[in-house]
Amino acid sequence: FSSIQRRYLVSLMIKKKFLRVAKDVINLEIKALQKLKNNINNSFGEAVIQIAKCQSKVVMCGVGKSGLIASKIAATLSSVGTPSFNLSASEASHGDLGMVSKKDILILISNSGETSELKNIIKYANRNKILLIGIVSKKDSILYKASDIKILIPQTKEAQGIVPTASTTSQLALGDALAIAAMKYKKFGKLDFRQLHPAGSLGAKLRTVGDLMITGERIPFVNENLQMSKALKILSEKKLGILIVRDKNNKVNGIVSDGDIRRLSQKNLDIH
Repeated sequence: FSSIQRRYLVSLMIKKKFLRVAKDVINLEIKALQKLKNNINNSFGEAVIQIAKCQSKVVMCGVGKSGLIASKIAATLSSVGTPSFNLSASEASHGDLGMVSKKDILILISNSGETSELKNIIKYANRNKILLIGIVSKKDSILYKASDIKILIPQTKEAQGIVPTASTTSQLALGDALAIAAMKYKKFGKLDFRQLHPAGSLGAKLRTVGDLMITGERIPFVNENLQMSKALKILSEKKLGILIVRDKNNKVNGIVSDGDIRRLSQKNLDIH
């Protein structure tokens, strides 16, 4: 083999190795989601009802990677009609617990359920009778025992045995499921969703005829007896390229467009 051929073969082997790694990680996460799916029980339903009925806010909290998942779940809940925010576990013990009221629901996410930063938050929730939903993988943990509603995520094998991957994928999927189920329970529909997503591609997809219609004084109505010079001025002011012509009873008789005027002008006709 030439040096070029050897480099090509080495590159090809490395790429195939990376493909195997990618598939192994994805397979781990698929297995984790299958286990999660098979273990959904009544606790999930109870949590959905409480979230949907909450008259205040849903407060999400986690540590490390679970904290990042909590932030995403809070954003999803808010986007489907359940006001929610993410509480920093580290800042909570330094005054941010004041953000949580007795009418709120507190959802704590932790794979082990023993994370030290969550202990003060758990005590605060229990002491103030704040509804606590625990999303955790270990039954013998502090979080599981202290939670009013206990949602157990099956323990799974992580990528390389240590990297939070399968567990966080399960947490994220569970959060999405909670948000959508609560959305269904509250009958939060497309029109409600549109109000919270006015911009971007989502907003564009959900626009209604009412969003696009010209209304009121913006409609270029003119009377059929109006002088053409004044009509042309209105045509320019309205910037819609069209005039809607009405009679004295406000019945529409026809339209005049930029194109009409252009074609008449090309024929050297006196449009006035």
